[in-house]
Amino acid sequence: MDENEPVQLPIDGVLDLHTFRPREIKDLVLDYLAACQERGILQVRIIHGKGSGNLRRTVHSILGKHPEVISYSLDHPQFGGWGATILTLRKKA
Repeated sequence: MDENEPVQLPIDGVLDLHTFRPREIKDLVLDYLAACQERGILQVRIIHGKGSGNLRRTVHSILGKHPEVISYSLDHPQFGGWGATILTLRKKA
């Protein structure tokens, strides 16, 4: 597979970032949230893993600046805790 070829992701409200490079994260998250919102998926879960916390901080920085994100928080400990973030998007006007 060509590394410049777009990856097809299922738009189901769950985005797992484990297989992506750090430089791809911002555009990927923004595009994924827009696609979810288009489809009326307003509760989204982003899996960033626990690791060093760099990916989590990047994701939270993106979400904190995103005008369509109503709220976000680390997932419930039973469902990944600080390895995943859940968020709520505004309903598309």
